[in-house]
Amino acid sequence: MEYFTKEGLKKFMEELNQLKSVERPSITKQIAEARDKGDLSENAEYHAAKDAQGMLELKIAKLEAIAADARVLDENNLDTSKVVILTTVKIKNKDNNAEMEYMLVAESESDLKAGKISVDSPMGKGLLGKKKGEIAIIKVPNGKMKFEIMKISR
Repeated sequence: MEYFTKEGLKKFMEELNQLKSVERPSITKQIAEARDKGDLSENAEYHAAKDAQGMLELKIAKLEAIAADARVLDENNLDTSKVVILTTVKIKNKDNNAEMEYMLVAESESDLKAGKISVDSPMGKGLLGKKKGEIAIIKVPNGKMKFEIMKISR
């Protein structure tokens, strides 16, 4: 099951629609044009287009499976007493006192530049369930980092 914000699900469905209504017909056209060029056994354009079609169909099938199990989370009913998906958490690095703020989201909506991290990431997993004032210990490639939970909000 995949959880989305309303905005995230809308964006996800737009991507799926783009693949089905624009990309799929484009590849079908490329295959038809390559087929018209003659001998298919030595037609690199035809084989490349068929490969691209296969990859596209796999992606569409994967996205359709996710869409079938998609659930929209109601942001108004979030428990902000602890870090959960769709909460925004302000943390302080205990080593250098640097403060950061992240919103925890589903993997499909993560965007580090926008301050959205996946609940499935090491940072997300380490923050989940923590309360204000608690210390989250996050495993990183070169050891462990400690972050204090400063604030949890919607």
